[in-house]
Parts: sequence; C-alpha cells; structure tokens
Amino acid sequence: MGAGAAHGVDGMTVGVRATARIVARADGRGGTALPVLDGDGPLALRRIRAHGDEARVMLVGAMSGPLGGDHLAVEAEVGEGARLHLASAAATIALPGQAKGEARYDVRIAVADGGELRWLPEQLICAQGSELYVGTRVDLAPGARFVFREEQVLGRSGEDPGRLGSRLTVRVGGRVVLDQELACGPGAPGGWDGPAVLAGHRALGQLIVVRPEFVDAPVEARMLGEGAALVPLAGPAALVTAVAPDALGLRRVLDEALAILEPARGG
Repeated sequence: MGAGAAHGVDGMTVGVRATARIVARADGRGGTALPVLDGDGPLALRRIRAHGDEARVMLVGAMSGPLGGDHLAVEAEVGEGARLHLASAAATIALPGQAKGEARYDVRIAVADGGELRWLPEQLICAQGSELYVGTRVDLAPGARFVFREEQVLGRSGEDPGRLGSRLTVRVGGRVVLDQELACGPGAPGGWDGPAVLAGHRALGQLIVVRPEFVDAPVEARMLGEGAALVPLAGPAALVTAVAPDALGLRRVLDEALAILEPARGG
C-alpha cells in the first residue's frame, strides 16, 4: 500500500497516510513464506535472515515521525503453521508537526491456529509538543502463540512529555482477554502522573504472552521488582505491566519477564 500526504480543501498538508502489510504463510517445506510484504513512505519493511522455521521482518522508519496529523498503520496476518518475528530498527519518535491534530498509529494483528507472531518493536517516544494516539487490536485463534512488547517513553531526555493516548485489545477465539486504555501527558485526565498511575516515572510498558499451555497451567500473579507485575489473563494469556525511570530500565524489566514466561526458548 502506498503512502502520501493528504491535503485539505485549502491545499494545506494535513498529514501522511501510510500502511505496511505483512502476510505470513507456512511454505509446505517446514519454513515460513511472506507472500505479502508491502510498505513504503515512513513504513519500509525488510526481510532479514530467518531463524529456523521463523521468518523475520524489520520495520524501518524511512521518515521522521509520526508527526501531527499523520495516520500510520501496520497490519500483520499469520496463517496456520507459520511463524513470524517482527521488530523495528530504531525507536519511533512522535513529533509535533505543521498539520493540526494528533498523530495516529494503528496496529492490527491476526494469528491463526498453530501460527505464531512475536512483535517486539523498539520504544515509542512522545517528544514534547507531540500528540499521539496508538490503537492496537489483536485477534488470535485458540491455538495461536503470541508475544507482544510495548514500550512508551514520555519525552526525550531532559524535556517535558508529549501527550499519549492508547488502547490495546486482545481477543482469543473471539473472547476479549484484555481491553485497556491509557492517557497521559498534557491534556490527559488528572492523576496520570500520580502514585496510582505512573508515580513520576516516564517509561511505561507491557508484555503480553499467549501460549495454549497457559490454559492448563496459568501463570501465578507476582511482583517483578518494585515497578512491575505479572498477572494471568483469562484463557491462555499472561500480562506484565511495568513503569521505570527510563527506557533502559524498562527494557531490562521486560526482558527478565519474557525469560520467565518463555524459559525454554532459545535464540
């Protein structure tokens, strides 16, 4: 799908529209094929060396942004028996732009029975003056496997945060196992920086792991250090939520949590 700047009736630029789309299918030879790998503009996709039967794709930011008024989207579909690892080459930085309105970044994911998707992007940074809304919708078959890491940083080093709104919805077999919304930064409802939410921290994130074996052996709820918690979700899912003073501390906590939830995985 192509990308381009949209224009209002007065000829003013109102933001970039771009969608990257990935479809993964079992290739019948024990590997994973990518019949659709389509993205341009600020969302370039690059296939990198596979790891066993797992296809690997890197999302490369070819332009600055998202800027105010931009609408970017990533769509990933994984078929039965296919395995896909999706990552990003660098952090995404939301910036204020000339166009009015917030930027929007949507992620749409679907994984069939026996399929697996690991979506492990770098951090999303909301620079001072930016306005960003992130919407993520995940639809998984009952026998799908899924790993999703989301890391959000409010402001670059030494600057005030931008405004961030997000909604994450995960369904397994059509059943909602997680539906949560977050708003923080200037203009967000009061209390977002208080002790009940971020408690003064500027990095927040979560890790979702869906494995069919969690149905019979759900994870046990526990604290993971001072600023993170692991909880079971309905069905075959587990959620880690964390806050930290900075991006480095947040990544360390989420990496440790992933090692707990996937102890037998190597590479």
